[in-house]
Amino acid sequence: MREIDRLTIERFRVPSQLLMEEAAASSLQAIAAHFRDGLQGKRVRVLCGRGNNGGDGAALARQLWLKGARCDIILFGRVEETNADARVNFEIAQRLSSFEAGTHTEPPPLAFIECAGVADWEEIASAGHSYDLIVDALFGTGLTRPLEGLFLKAVEHLALLSRARERARGEYPLIVSLDIPSGINADSAELIGEAVRADLTITFTAPKPANVLPPASHYSGRLTIADIGSPVVLIEAAESKLFLTEEEDARSWLVKTRYTPDSYKNVHGHALIIAGSRGMTGAAALCGKAAMNSGAGLATIATAASALPAVSARSMPEIMTAPLAETSQGAISFEAVEEAQKLAERSAIIAIGPGLSSEDETTRRFVRAIVERRKTPVVIDADALNALAPWPEGLRGSDEHPLILTPHPGEMLRLIGTDDKDALSDRVRVAREFATAHELILVLKGSRTIVAAPDGRVFINPTGNAGLGTAGAGDTLTGIITGFLAQAYGTLKAEANAVEAVIAAVYVGGFAGDIAARERGMRSMVASDISRHLGAAIYALDPVGEKP
Repeated sequence: MREIDRLTIERFRVPSQLLMEEAAASSLQAIAAHFRDGLQGKRVRVLCGRGNNGGDGAALARQLWLKGARCDIILFGRVEETNADARVNFEIAQRLSSFEAGTHTEPPPLAFIECAGVADWEEIASAGHSYDLIVDALFGTGLTRPLEGLFLKAVEHLALLSRARERARGEYPLIVSLDIPSGINADSAELIGEAVRADLTITFTAPKPANVLPPASHYSGRLTIADIGSPVVLIEAAESKLFLTEEEDARSWLVKTRYTPDSYKNVHGHALIIAGSRGMTGAAALCGKAAMNSGAGLATIATAASALPAVSARSMPEIMTAPLAETSQGAISFEAVEEAQKLAERSAIIAIGPGLSSEDETTRRFVRAIVERRKTPVVIDADALNALAPWPEGLRGSDEHPLILTPHPGEMLRLIGTDDKDALSDRVRVAREFATAHELILVLKGSRTIVAAPDGRVFINPTGNAGLGTAGAGDTLTGIITGFLAQAYGTLKAEANAVEAVIAAVYVGGFAGDIAARERGMRSMVASDISRHLGAAIYALDPVGEKP
């Protein structure tokens, strides 16, 4: 992003001051949305570093003042020490805070204080003033080492205020970071030291890795992306391979696959779900339910013969079931391959794995045969992943018959053949390398689920919450992905794009979980709640398409 700013200034002759003003205007708009009764009379403190991030903060303070807020600007340093571009805004703020800017009845519109050291800060912090809004504009995207000294003291003070607010069950002060919370390396998901925990982060032009990848992303609070006027051609020329999934991505897919007046069940695709075993029937039922609730036209659960009665009893009445040959332990056996292939002939998509069991060699051979002999896309989850771990070198996806893998971190470690948890320290890199090496789509579940495409693109999903860590949520996500792929291939046929369908499915699944959490809280959420709220999530994204 720093390079985009530089090129905007050099190639398009856009003054740095104009970019700062645009950043301030966009930030003002995002902040105003949090104060429904307006900004008039609100008390604001803006903490500014000496660089351009601080200059953005000073420009924002001026715009907040114009909306009626009472602003205190704290510059961590001296004006003469500041970056040349930022200095213009600091000098303006300094003049506006002077005696000449006020009157006999009205004080100056801004207060401007230079904070040169820890002693100065301790005096400022101990004054005991209360604020409605505190803006963190200390450091932007250039920080690569831990905060210390004066800056560390300021971050610790903000943490103290946040804890006091939480104890009092209050809403203010609202803590807002500009571009990136100070103390975080914008290019890394890992924390480098103490950092500001923002309620809202307004990032400019495009999200940075630390805005979207945990654990660093947990410090951003709600993320808003602000356009500050950088030409689109520069953003596209950056050729980023890392993307944040947006609401419009999911909406666009829903619009493409809308039900039409003459559509019916076969148009929306038939999903074959090979899942379940004796004693593990719930996973199959959850997966099937999610596939149907996400919009698949038809769904069949094929399961071990002895598990069939329990699966049928737990499943929606709209779901068909079929028995498959089984082992003495009640898991699907290799002898079921032929029957499973017959079922697959009338299906648009296969999902395999939930509750399957991978203990018997004959079950593992069955999974390998289904995947290798596929004539449709295949979603591979849970025990089917374990049956194929470590991933066979010669097993690859294709454009015609994509493979979609949905591992959680433990399954991912088994797929790459290690038990070293540090191997997943860079989840983006691992997901990208695995997806490109094996030409498949990888959905690496976790906080901020990652979708890696065969061409090296990686998409970070912003929806979802900790309540989705409940039992059966993975089986439900597999069902949603399967349902979306069934619709894509049933409705769009040759024009179906598996990556787009998977990205939309992950977004909608997380969104349904967010709606469920708002209704009943995260703690008591169960996997069925996700399926139950899929309709609300889809309707919220595409109300026009969902109305008859």
